[in-house]
Amino acid sequence: MVLLAAYLSIDGNDLSKHTKKAEVSIEVEEKDVTTFRSQGWKELLGGLKSGELSADFIQDFAPLELDAIMWPMLGRVVPFEVRADEGPAGPSNPAYTGNVLIKGWQPITGSVGDEATASQSWPTSGAVTRAVA
Repeated sequence: MVLLAAYLSIDGNDLSKHTKKAEVSIEVEEKDVTTFRSQGWKELLGGLKSGELSADFIQDFAPLELDAIMWPMLGRVVPFEVRADEGPAGPSNPAYTGNVLIKGWQPITGSVGDEATASQSWPTSGAVTRAVA
């Protein structure tokens, strides 16, 4: 599969036209439950889950565009949705949804001659779900 038309929505705002990279990552803590009866082998159980939403944006400072949308979200927990394709969620296009804490925003970054981009990563807050319908 080649990502050609991925979908990213944050707080109900379709940001796909500004997005050049989107990534959802989920982890589970390792809990070491090794005992003397483990016969010299480490034994692990899964602990708390956590996630992160990362995105690379092409910046836009026009009214009602990317920077104007993201700035008021700073410090808030807001919903997100990511799909590999902008089409509806389905078995071959699952939707990953949840909430993220917008704990930072880099409105300007780059060097002379670079495109104006904003690369961000935000932690999830609560469960992330995978829906196929």
